[in-house]
Amino acid sequence: MGNGGRTSTSIVLSALYVFPVKSCAALSPPLAKVEPRGLAGDRRWMIVTGDGRFITGREQPRLTLVRAEPQGEALELSAPGMEPMRLCPPAIGSRMDVIVWRSTVGVQCADAAANAWMSRYLGADSRFVFMDADAVRAVDARYGHAGDEVSFADGFPLLLIGEGSLAELNRRLKTPVPMLRFRPNLVVAGTPAHSEDGWKRIRVGGVEFDVVKPCTRCTFTTVNPATGEFDARGEPLRTLKTYRNTPDGIIFGQNLIARGAGTVRLGDPVLVL
Repeated sequence: MGNGGRTSTSIVLSALYVFPVKSCAALSPPLAKVEPRGLAGDRRWMIVTGDGRFITGREQPRLTLVRAEPQGEALELSAPGMEPMRLCPPAIGSRMDVIVWRSTVGVQCADAAANAWMSRYLGADSRFVFMDADAVRAVDARYGHAGDEVSFADGFPLLLIGEGSLAELNRRLKTPVPMLRFRPNLVVAGTPAHSEDGWKRIRVGGVEFDVVKPCTRCTFTTVNPATGEFDARGEPLRTLKTYRNTPDGIIFGQNLIARGAGTVRLGDPVLVL
């Protein structure tokens, strides 16, 4: 078993991030249940235009300032200048088709009050939609198995990045950036920079994952999640382009598909298989 020259026990899960609403603020729980579509509660909600096209922080960077805290089955929404709003699971029967990149997905619609809240915040007609069990979005068949599904994440159920990879990037930057610029689900410690690029299969705690594809990065990495604004210098994408550019794009981190169910916890050992 190869693991970048480290003993497997030296690689551990050092951070967990869940994004209840696509492009909005992260939660950092101590543990998370792994489901076929990704971590439980991760990107099961999304914001769309009136005609069903997905909205992300690439177009609306202020989405990163919207927090969604679980309250039972509902989410408690907060954002600068807005009164709190309770986002509840949609009523049965209220559905629409939405577009996420190349996928069209039939989803549940939120109530009018939640939609009005987000429309006021963004200053444009916006709606919340929910991915329930009947909303099926397949993983790109070139990288997954038949039946593999994904949430409203860009393309794959989970994203992993090594702390060493961020440290190498920050060594090259005038102003360091936090890991949340890259919106991963799993962060691992104890590996050299970009050693995750050579992994094919890993086990985190008791759950195995296929490492299926490098993550290509876009302008969303230049949004500061603490301010909801684009970096004036285009960092860190500008620096990443100087040493992480490939024919497929600028890569940073690896996409994963779970090959089992279970729970992952901070401090779990990570075994490279």
